[in-house]
Amino acid sequence: MAILKPFKAVRPREDLAQEVAALPYDVMNSNEAREMVQGKPHSFLHVDKAEIDLDENINIYDTKVYEKAKENLYNMIKDGVLVQDDKPQLYIYRQIMNGKVQTGVVGCTSIDDYINNVIKKHEYTRADKEKDRINHVDYCDANTGPIFLTYRAEDEIDAIISAYTKREPVYDFVEDDGVTHVVWVIEEEDIVNKLCLLFSKVESLYIADGHHRTASAVKVGLMRRDQKPDYDGTEEFNFFLSVLFPDNQLKIMDYNRVVKDLNGLTEEEVLAKVSEKFEVELVGTEQFKPANKGEYGMYLTDKWYKLVAKDGTYDSEDHVASLDVSILQNNLLAPVLGIDDPRVSDRIDFVGGIRGLKELEKRVKEGMAVAFALYPTFVSELMNIADVGEVMPPKSTWFEPKLRSGLFIHLLYD
Repeated sequence: MAILKPFKAVRPREDLAQEVAALPYDVMNSNEAREMVQGKPHSFLHVDKAEIDLDENINIYDTKVYEKAKENLYNMIKDGVLVQDDKPQLYIYRQIMNGKVQTGVVGCTSIDDYINNVIKKHEYTRADKEKDRINHVDYCDANTGPIFLTYRAEDEIDAIISAYTKREPVYDFVEDDGVTHVVWVIEEEDIVNKLCLLFSKVESLYIADGHHRTASAVKVGLMRRDQKPDYDGTEEFNFFLSVLFPDNQLKIMDYNRVVKDLNGLTEEEVLAKVSEKFEVELVGTEQFKPANKGEYGMYLTDKWYKLVAKDGTYDSEDHVASLDVSILQNNLLAPVLGIDDPRVSDRIDFVGGIRGLKELEKRVKEGMAVAFALYPTFVSELMNIADVGEVMPPKSTWFEPKLRSGLFIHLLYD
C-alpha cells in the first residue's frame, strides 16, 4: 500500500509565486529557456536549466551547470524568494485548463514503494537522461520538480480535498498560456494524518509523467543510504516530491509523429503499402483529427488522409499491441518507413498534441516527409499496462497541463 508523507516545503513567497513558477525543464531546449526568462530573474528555470546563466556554448551536462543550479537555488532561499515552511504539511495543487480541472495532493512518496512496484511504471528510461537528473538532485540536495502520479479515485480522498478547496488559497494565478494554478496548504495535523491513512489503503500509484525524474530521485536516495549505512528510513532522502491526482480527472492528449523521409519509396508506393493494413481515404487539404481508436490522420504532400486499422492487423486482447501507437508502429512505421526502434532512430520526431495539427503541417512543409496524427491513449490503458508489468511504446502519452516547477521544493535533509 502507498506511503504518503508530509514535508516542510520550500516554496515561493506569496507575492512571487507566479514569477517563480516555471514549466518543467524537459519541455523546452536551452535557447527557448533563455528567451523565456528574459525579464524574469526569479524564474525557477534558473535552477532547473541553470545553463541559461552560463556561456551558451557550455555542455548542458557540464559539472558547472549543476553547481550553478545549486548556487541559484540557495541564493533564492537566502534572498527570501523561497521560504521553507516550519512544519511538515501536505498541500493541494489545482490546475484549470480550458475549463477542465484537476486537483492533486502534494506530498512525498517512498523510494521503497518505487522499488517494490507499489509505484508503477509504464516506460523505459534512458541512462543519459537519468544521469542528468541524478546530478541535478545530488548537487541541489533537493527534489526541484514534482513527479506526476495518479491513482484510482477514492471517494473519501475526494471529499476531503473538495471540502478543503472551499478555503482561501495561498496561490492563485493564471499563466501566459491560460492555465490557472491554485495552491492550498493543509496545516491541520488531523487532516494530514487522515489523508496519509487513506493513501495507505491505496493499492497502487502510477507514474503519469516524470519517469526519469522518479528513477533519478530513487537512485540519489539509494546513494544517500550508502553514505549513511545507519539510516532508519525516516530521513528525507528516502522520499521524493510528488503530486497525486485521481485518474478520473486526468486527460491524455495525442502524441503525434513526423518522419524525415519515405524510406526510399514514392508517394504512390507508400500509399499502396499502407493500404495493405489500413483503410485509406483521401480527405484533402482539410485537417483530419482522429475521433476514435484505430483512426489516424496522415499528412503527405500537402494532403490529409484518414487511415483506419483493418481487422486482424493487431491483437485486440494484448494491452500493448492494441494501443494505437503500437498499431501504427508495427503496421506502418516499421514495415513501410523502416523506423524499427523509434527510441533511437534519428528519422522520427514526436509532437505533443498541445501544438495541434498545424504544427504537423508546418513540420512537413519545413522538410519532414510525412506526419501522423493519433487518437490519445486512455489513462485506463496506462494503468492496465503498468498493472501487468509491461511498458508502453515510447512517446505514448502527453499530459496537459504540465505541473509547474518551483511551487514546491523538497530538501533531502532535515
